[in-house]
Amino acid sequence: MGERSAPGPSVLLVVHGTRREAGARVAETLRCALTRRTGRAVHLAHADVRAPDVAGALARLPGPVTLVPAFLASGYHVRTDIPAQIERAGRTDVHVTPPLGPAPALLPALVDRLAESGARTFGYGDALVLAGAGSSDPGARAEVEGMAGRLGRLLSCPVSVGWAATSAPSVADTVARLRAEGARHIAVATWLLAPGLFADRLHTAGADTVAAPLAAHPAVVALLAERATDGPPASGSAPAPKRGAVPAPVSAAAVSPAPVREPASVPVPAPMPMPMPTAVGERRTARA
Repeated sequence: MGERSAPGPSVLLVVHGTRREAGARVAETLRCALTRRTGRAVHLAHADVRAPDVAGALARLPGPVTLVPAFLASGYHVRTDIPAQIERAGRTDVHVTPPLGPAPALLPALVDRLAESGARTFGYGDALVLAGAGSSDPGARAEVEGMAGRLGRLLSCPVSVGWAATSAPSVADTVARLRAEGARHIAVATWLLAPGLFADRLHTAGADTVAAPLAAHPAVVALLAERATDGPPASGSAPAPKRGAVPAPVSAAAVSPAPVREPASVPVPAPMPMPMPTAVGERRTARA
């Protein structure tokens, strides 16, 4: 729509897709924010539910293309669906970046969304659940569990994992278990990108507070921009990953629950206070 763009590969932002207008607005907000951040025209595609899909969007884009999967884990859509759609489009000039998750750079977004929901401290009798979308892929589940470990180390409290769909235990089952174990106040940190069916389910899981999805938090936009601009040079693009492969440079270390260096801009609470939300653009995450 008349957006001026800097030279470079076409950028295709791929989101899951939802029938909820609020979720569609988040996707468009991310696209516009990424355009402003990178100076490039960013196009939007959906892995499911909405049009255009990846193959349809690629049919209209000049090459080469940098495709950025806006997913918080490398499950079915990242490993299988997106590569299959690229193959169906007959494109060999598409560079697929790693997905958003499981990047420690997104911890500030999780913490800010929790604070906005009213969950500001964690002490005796409190419990925290990280709610993921769910996946049949054990690698994707391990990525979410790794983020739960990072969040727990940052906030100095244990973090349980529950799933909105597909996997077990569900968020509701996890909340019920914590209640049975004596938890008096249970907060849910939402490891979802946008409003939709999965996010709605979290509000009926029995928790006391439920954080909003990450949406267009500055940390999300910053990481998307880093993904979009870290691709191969325009003169030569890398081939799209084969189905079932995780786009390089994601490695086993990225999904390991082993200790990691957290973003330097996120203060570790002591004894357990939660960092307060900051103004948009105030916090910048440190690069490893």
